[in-house]
Amino acid sequence: MKANPQAVSQQRYWALGELTLARLREFYREPEAVFWVYGFPILLVVGLGIAFRNQPVEHIAVDIVDSPQAKSVLESLAKQERFEARVVSSEEARMHLRTGRTALVVEAGASETPTYEYQFDPTRPESVLAEAAVDDALQRAAGRKDVAEVKVEEFNEPGGRYIDFLVPGLLGMSLMGGGLWGVGFVTVDMRIRKLLKRFLATPMRKTDFLGGVMLSRLMFLVPEVLVLLVFARLAFGVVIYGSLLAVTFLILLGAVTFAGLGLLVASRAKTLEAVSGLMNLVMLPMWLLSGIFFSSDRFPQAAQPFIKLLPLTALNNALRAVMQEGASLASQLPEIGLLAAWAVVTFVLALKLFRWV
Repeated sequence: MKANPQAVSQQRYWALGELTLARLREFYREPEAVFWVYGFPILLVVGLGIAFRNQPVEHIAVDIVDSPQAKSVLESLAKQERFEARVVSSEEARMHLRTGRTALVVEAGASETPTYEYQFDPTRPESVLAEAAVDDALQRAAGRKDVAEVKVEEFNEPGGRYIDFLVPGLLGMSLMGGGLWGVGFVTVDMRIRKLLKRFLATPMRKTDFLGGVMLSRLMFLVPEVLVLLVFARLAFGVVIYGSLLAVTFLILLGAVTFAGLGLLVASRAKTLEAVSGLMNLVMLPMWLLSGIFFSSDRFPQAAQPFIKLLPLTALNNALRAVMQEGASLASQLPEIGLLAAWAVVTFVLALKLFRWV
């Protein structure tokens, strides 16, 4: 007797629905999982947003070597509040510079024309900037006149701050972690608890199971993303300059991509140690190279082709272009194509390699 195709289709549909609902219930019954998905990204935004918030220019510590001319140097620098100048001995000045307690050492020469010797560490950006600032102040005090009139205007608009750079990176990091831990780790955990072996005895296809796990991950995604973006907007004034639909599309594509990667990692692993090692192996290069906390352009040019092939790099670059620059999706087609390729390849391989036990 042949099975009714409509009944079979309905049976498959409910297999997917029941698996999705079961995963949702299991997740929300674990408070620690809820914290790591929703609370931890908020704590990162708060901590890093406060640490790298816009601040007035920091005071520049300057040591002046004790000499008959030291008093005039001290008076010249005291006219600007940003300098914290002090007169010390030559030995103290060198020790302070060596230990990082001062940014610059100034020694004035004994002659009719003012002469200055600067000692600074060229490997420290603050030391290099201090040399330029102090030299400018002393040259002006000595009577230098600028030939061009300069007008200075401070720029402090949303979109150019560190927090505006950070939020898309944290969003991408959250999508990567959710895909690998929320899909890969959970799948292996079910294999260890023999749940997959029980699923195998049910009239359910492999695609139903894998699809249910991915669909439940996408449902977790909605509140996760909303909480992060709304908090960043209210607490730090982070503005999305591009289309919300474009941002939503990129988030969904990123979630599917990393869910596929999570399924591939979990397709054969049989122990928590094995899947944890595989996930760290996959995530560590993207944690370091994909521009979560700082631009990936800082790495050597020879490494850039590899970095640009990473899915998190493509996602972060596309999110920042849309959120910070107001770019369109059409301008991000290379990144979208790379993410789609990762999603298709990893899901197909996961279907091929997946084992129930």
